[in-house]
Amino acid sequence: MTVSPLSSSQSQSVKTETKCEIKDIGLASLGRQRIEWAGREMPVLKQIRDRFAAEKPLAGIRISACCHVTTETANLAIALKAAGADAVLIASNPLSTQDDVAACLVADYGIPVYAIKGEDNETYKRHVKIALDHRPNIIIDDGSDVTTELVVNRSHQLSEVIGTTEETTTGIVRLKAMFKDGKLTFPAIAVNDAETKHFFDNRYGTGQSTLDGIIRATNILLAGKVIVVAGYGWCGKGVADRAKGMGASVVVTEINPVRAIEAAMDGFRVMPMAEAAKLGDIFITVTGNKHVIRGEHFATMKDGAIVSNSGHFDVELDLVALEAQSVSNSFVRNFTQEYRLKTGKSVVVLGEGRLVNLAAAEGHPASVMDMSFANQALAAEYLVKNQGKLEAGIITLPSEIDQEIASLKLAAMGIAIDTLTDAQISYINSWTEGT
Repeated sequence: MTVSPLSSSQSQSVKTETKCEIKDIGLASLGRQRIEWAGREMPVLKQIRDRFAAEKPLAGIRISACCHVTTETANLAIALKAAGADAVLIASNPLSTQDDVAACLVADYGIPVYAIKGEDNETYKRHVKIALDHRPNIIIDDGSDVTTELVVNRSHQLSEVIGTTEETTTGIVRLKAMFKDGKLTFPAIAVNDAETKHFFDNRYGTGQSTLDGIIRATNILLAGKVIVVAGYGWCGKGVADRAKGMGASVVVTEINPVRAIEAAMDGFRVMPMAEAAKLGDIFITVTGNKHVIRGEHFATMKDGAIVSNSGHFDVELDLVALEAQSVSNSFVRNFTQEYRLKTGKSVVVLGEGRLVNLAAAEGHPASVMDMSFANQALAAEYLVKNQGKLEAGIITLPSEIDQEIASLKLAAMGIAIDTLTDAQISYINSWTEGT
């Protein structure tokens, strides 16, 4: 099928046997090099892929994956195909697609991909529908857009769905609301809640890659800057810690009193956004909620304040309100947009308010995504093995799978740990021994 471009200026039309919509099939060789490079840092997923290739646990299973189309995701898609799955991949964010990766998956692995960096919202929504046209048995979701579209507009397909896996905090919030409203009628594995996912991916991955995106977009020095981090969940902790390590003075805003105390005990200033807006040089939202930075906050910011988001959707920044306060806006660097306010001050927005680590950089390091995507692969296998046995609603991946992934990662890192002796096992399982 012809590779479908967004416009003649963005893409080349090239013949390929695999159905797809990508920018340029000619980028495949570059994508192959980068996918293989990422694979060097993903030993856990490689071990799973090798087992999958031998056992074919997903044979005959149709999977629709809505993920950031990156080199790391490519290694997951390759593992799913090795397991026997009939998989289709679409982008979960218009700015996170790596076009060379998409090209390689189509050209070298025959995996249908519908993703073009910079695709508009209408194209994205059409790709979501294409993912459901695949009639998936399993949905691998990143933000729950595909699952939501299924529940709202494709109820006739619900009987074909074994379950879904969700990797983001934002997506799990949506699934919980869906279940509360009685709309989630199949199992949804909260991959984001696995310890080997949220602890490493959210904390170490988001922490490093967010600052990487900001630096690539702006080339500014972080040392000495006041960085305001909105949200002190695992992502916020990682961002705040890395910013502090690079010499920034970090302010945290929170709505959760326990997390606010934790941030204060970790050495950060804590205050409402209304106060922080006046102090910050750089703002980073990682809350999973909407309009965390609003019109009244933009109005009081310093001239030249830099605003970015590392939450899954672009709604954390109220850019409509910012636009209403502005007389003009223009791109002054790649992914760096300066809004000139009516007051004469300017506010700089990175990555159009989308995930700055993927819009302006390459996302999480592969070694972090190794564990996240190991969780996704094993979650898909778990759904198939337990088809018909799992209740509808949010499910946490069993702890033994978490432990397996951690053990594989330690072995790949050459790290050994202690094991319990028989006496210790007896002690922790007994109530008769005491002082």
